[in-house]
Order: sequence, then structure tokens, then C-alpha cells
Amino acid sequence: MLKRLLARVFWAFSRWKLVSESAPTRPTVLVGAPHTSNWDFVLMLAIAWKLDISVHWLGKKSLFRGWRGPIMRRLGGIPVDRTDPARVVKDVVGQVHDGTVFGLVVTPDGTRGGNEYWKSGFYRIARETGMPVTLGFVDRTTMTTGLGPTIDLTGDVAADMDRIRAFYADKAGVRPDRRTEPRLREELPTTTEPESPQDAPAP
Repeated sequence: MLKRLLARVFWAFSRWKLVSESAPTRPTVLVGAPHTSNWDFVLMLAIAWKLDISVHWLGKKSLFRGWRGPIMRRLGGIPVDRTDPARVVKDVVGQVHDGTVFGLVVTPDGTRGGNEYWKSGFYRIARETGMPVTLGFVDRTTMTTGLGPTIDLTGDVAADMDRIRAFYADKAGVRPDRRTEPRLREELPTTTEPESPQDAPAP
């Protein structure tokens, strides 16, 4: 109840307008993009609390040290051990099988944008868990934010990314100069070593 109340107050006074499709009714990988500012984290929580979505997000273990740990976990944070990447997917699969409806928030364009490619962790987590992908967005040009469509990935990376690119084509983020085009290295003819799921950055 407190979260819903805080969300109502936020949207009542915020310059941002919430424009969203229906909240997902099954576990989903919630893509947060373009990720260009720390304000994205605040907006993500405001969206989730308004739509009554239970959200989790992946964060480096260092974020959970000391007094910050209980707060980060309370906000849905999951500490990631980079030495044990398989455990991330295993934990997510366990929650899916338990029937828990939640959004696993991932920011694939990196920490506050400005990268050449998106990280592929979100794609492989979705494929390995069977979860769909919900496209969350922030657009400074229209001062709107919210959730777009929820899509099932096909395994055809280029085709799936074409759908994602089409959705984000007119979404600028909080800092448009830091926006990263939705593109994976795996779409290139010659790919480098794939990233592991835990490479998905914290908000």
C-alpha cells in the first residue's frame, strides 16, 4: 500500500507522464531503455509501484555491502556474483516455476548509455528461462515513460532485434546524447565471445 501511495504522489507532481500498455501477467524480462541517467531507476520504481508490478533487478555485489544491502534488496535488487553466472539464470528459473509474477529489470544498453552495442544478457536470460520481454521506455522529447509491448523472442536474433529497434526508434531517454542504438554484437557476421547473463548492469 505504501508503494502505491508513493507512486500516486510521484505521478501527481512529476513532469513525466505515464503512458503504458497493460502490466504483464506472467514473469517477464523488463527491458529499461534508453538507460542514460540515474533518474531511470526512480522512474522504473514509480512505474512498477503504480502498475503493481513486483520487480527485481540485477546489481553488482558491491552495491549490497553494509547498510545499503537491506535497502537494495527491499527495492528488488539481486546481488550478482560474477564468478558464478549460471546461478543467476537458475534463481530466475526457480521463481518462474514457483508461479511468481515479476519483472526482471535489465538495462542492456549499459550503465547510463554511451556504448556501441547493447549487452546480450537480457536476450539470453529470456531465451533460457522461456520468459517474454517487456519493453520499458523513457522519452525526454515527449516527457513520457512506461511499458510498451510484451514480446516472445523467437531465437532469430536479427529479427527479434529489428522489432525492438522499431519500438525504440523514437525513444530518446533522459539524456538523448547518451542513447545507444539497440543492437547486439551477435548480429554481426563475426561475433566475439558472448557475454554471460550476469553482465546485465545495475540501474
